[in-house]
Amino acid sequence: MRATQVILGTGAIGRAIMHELRTRGEAVRMVSRSGKMAEAPADVEIVAADLYDANQVRAVCAGAQVVYHTAQPDYHQWPELFPVLQTAILTGLTGSSAKLVLAENCYMYGDTHGAPLSEDVPHQAQTRKGQVRSAISQQAFASHRAGQVRVTSARGSDYFGPWGLTSAAMGERTFIPLIQGKKANLLGNIDVPHTHTYTLDFGRAMVILGTDERADGLAWHVPNDMPTISQREMLTHAAQILNVPVRYSVMGRMLMQMAGLFIPAAKETVEMMYEFEQPFIVNSHRFEATFGMRATPMHDALATTIAWYQQHLGIHRMTV
Repeated sequence: MRATQVILGTGAIGRAIMHELRTRGEAVRMVSRSGKMAEAPADVEIVAADLYDANQVRAVCAGAQVVYHTAQPDYHQWPELFPVLQTAILTGLTGSSAKLVLAENCYMYGDTHGAPLSEDVPHQAQTRKGQVRSAISQQAFASHRAGQVRVTSARGSDYFGPWGLTSAAMGERTFIPLIQGKKANLLGNIDVPHTHTYTLDFGRAMVILGTDERADGLAWHVPNDMPTISQREMLTHAAQILNVPVRYSVMGRMLMQMAGLFIPAAKETVEMMYEFEQPFIVNSHRFEATFGMRATPMHDALATTIAWYQQHLGIHRMTV
């Protein structure tokens, strides 16, 4: 069966989209630079392409009904490389019949000083990465308005869940130590509400946007479980599922700056620390009201996340 659903990128969100599409019986092609993916299902086609080359984008997306764009440069290379990547993908798809669904985050809104984020909040980012996210998002929707490419986007907050190892918050640095009964790693002020988007909800939302014309030309916030809870509350729920003590260490702005002397990704995280120092709440009412999707309840999402870490990484509780 010829793949009509093409996923650019094989990271956490790309895999979550793949998972959703496979449950729907769709033929899926995933694209990475290497053409390889660990634990690739036998019925998923994995192909290699340089997505910075518009001609290669055009070739791997030939015949696609929907293209899901989840690819991104290394975190510390966003300002230099993300615009080049976005331009190549838009150019490669111009004139095709494929619909482009973007995986975006919420950096473009900037610091709202704790006010909740909706899709109507203006782009006022002062950070380098926020400004890049704003520019490439506006570029994509300008292409839609010009009739070059059909575009919609799903915007999520910091994600957690299956495949979410590299998430700055609630990724492997949190869940692996927690499962082992050790100190989990958290960021900033752990007692303010902070929206975390579940990877499987992100994947499901993107597929919904790819199949519904009402999504076209607009950005949508992925449904998130409500009410928004803090990192401490989230960790406490996870520890209860595991029946382990709630143990953690916290990395604030100063420690992140020190780590940034040696780790490029940590250095780049410093300018985004405002998200973890005050309430960061992402409102997803518009998506829920339009498409009827609700986020997975936090307890269920955490239970599935923990089970995934245990199954896929062979990580189990150590004797405390």
